[in-house]
Amino acid sequence: MPAVHGGKEFYNRLLLKILRRKVIMKEKIAKIHELLNEIEKEEPLEDIQFVKNFDALEIPSIICSVVDYLFPILSPIETTIYIYLFRHSILANGQQHLRVSVTTLINAASSHHKEKSNISSKSVQKALKGLEEIGALTIDGEVTHDGTLYKVKLPDEIPTCQERIKAINIKITGPIQEKRELDFYNVTENRLKVFERDAYKCHYCKKQLTRFSATLDHIQPVSKGGLNSFDNLTTSCLHCNSERGNRPLMDFIIDKSTKS
Repeated sequence: MPAVHGGKEFYNRLLLKILRRKVIMKEKIAKIHELLNEIEKEEPLEDIQFVKNFDALEIPSIICSVVDYLFPILSPIETTIYIYLFRHSILANGQQHLRVSVTTLINAASSHHKEKSNISSKSVQKALKGLEEIGALTIDGEVTHDGTLYKVKLPDEIPTCQERIKAINIKITGPIQEKRELDFYNVTENRLKVFERDAYKCHYCKKQLTRFSATLDHIQPVSKGGLNSFDNLTTSCLHCNSERGNRPLMDFIIDKSTKS
């Protein structure tokens, strides 16, 4: 009998340990969920929209636009730095933001240039400033010991590249046929035509967008009989699109103008 009693005590202690571990695991899982919720709250709406619209199949066309429209206006070291940032942000994970230090960029630039002595902290900082001045980069956060948080822009967002892209699009894009019969909301090729018509600018706040950050808003809401037609759609940033919701267009415009 004592052996049986000892066996029960052993299993009771084991059961108690399992229960304690379950409680600890639940607490850890709860903390993880809290952290994930905080991260989601902190992530900018435009980043969420970029990731949502980003399609890896578009990478070849994105690279072509970078080579055709951006690289011709960059110096060799600016090109090297942009390639590094582009490679480790948009190409790596489909996001435009990357935190990087000057030291990391010096090492990256040195590995791609024969005359490594010309690559210094000063030359890299000058190249970063040059990329910022043309709009290829923006600083989007405070500097930490891990470096500076940069937002890497695509040619669609860079003013110097936009005019050339626009000129080429005018030549390529023919007249829109059967506007009302075609679906310009769900068909990717047709969505791009609306964005191009509006020059990738938000109809409400005039913010410059890209095909990854732009959304389409129905002028006449679908719930009130609005169509997915060329004339019933306008380009909008995610913030304005969400803020308007299902309100009548003029009510939203008037409300927005009074707030600003």
